[in-house]
Amino acid sequence: MGKGGMSHGSAGEAKDGEEENMAAWLLGINNLKIQPFKLPPLGPHDVKIRVKAVGICGSDVHYLKTLRCADFIVKEPMVIGHECAGIIEEVGSEVKKLVPGDRVALEPGISCWRCNLCKEGRYNLCPDMKFFATPPIHGSLANQVVHPADLCFKLPDNVSLEEGAMCEPLSVGVHACRRANIGPETNVLVMGAGPIGLVTMLAARAFGAPRIVIVDVDDHRLSVAKELGADEIVKVSPNIQDVAEEVSQIHKGMEAGVDVSFDCAGFNKTMSTALSATRAGGKVCLVGMGHSEMTVPLTPAAAREVDVVGIFRYKNTWPLCLEFISSGKIDMKPLITHRFGFSQKEVEEAFETSAGGGNAIKVMFNL
Repeated sequence: MGKGGMSHGSAGEAKDGEEENMAAWLLGINNLKIQPFKLPPLGPHDVKIRVKAVGICGSDVHYLKTLRCADFIVKEPMVIGHECAGIIEEVGSEVKKLVPGDRVALEPGISCWRCNLCKEGRYNLCPDMKFFATPPIHGSLANQVVHPADLCFKLPDNVSLEEGAMCEPLSVGVHACRRANIGPETNVLVMGAGPIGLVTMLAARAFGAPRIVIVDVDDHRLSVAKELGADEIVKVSPNIQDVAEEVSQIHKGMEAGVDVSFDCAGFNKTMSTALSATRAGGKVCLVGMGHSEMTVPLTPAAAREVDVVGIFRYKNTWPLCLEFISSGKIDMKPLITHRFGFSQKEVEEAFETSAGGGNAIKVMFNL
């Protein structure tokens, strides 16, 4: 809903001559319905956006299948979706830098700007964050949304609305690379070739990483990673007893020490591999959160002074994402593998496609 709107029910009467706003509501497990969605009033610093592109994230699928993602639990009907871009339709009285007709990418989280974390610049950790489609806040898979103007970023002429929506997942990779200080002298290992693993790989290359090895259990995802520029791919198993042998394969593929490992899956096996593969004095960045708790070999890693850092969402990433995309340093278009319209049938098919895995990387709605 933007503006931090809570879930208070679905329907709102459209004014005479005004189109009724519709959205995809999560009503229960495997139960999505397109229903009316009443927008909040347009505040002086807000804009109203005609949503044109929305990607499906793994968290959206988690909510659909289980009504929860990590510690966030859906307790009442909620509009889903948070990876989005659209066209400005109306601006608040104090908005100076955007006008109707501007194409924008939306950063989906509204922080309080009052807590110590916000004041330190780490607003992504704000305890009062209101984030699209994180209960009880409504999301953006809707015809229209209202959102703060300062969280809407104008797209360069050569960046499409779909690419604008892809700034959200790319932001995860960019934030991870910043946390890990990736640069031209950093050899990178990426654990997992799913959507977040792939955007982290692309971001690491844009930050200057000279050599990148990526691992996964799936041949198709590895082939995609290779096509997108991975220097070496390593197929691994889900079995924890194979870690030592697979670390040897990773080192052979890297042809040097692993300076930074990104665990983009977040399982016991992937984190154990990342910790074991990273050189003494290197860094492991935990990006994925497959397990809420893990048992991993921290003591040997600590003895080699391997630093472990985590990430949560992102901060101040949209301008850099747009620069990477508009300059051609990162091409997000190959990641969009499936497209759907905004009808009841297509919404259901799109989520089935995303949840089914297979050759789907990013499933995108065109509204």
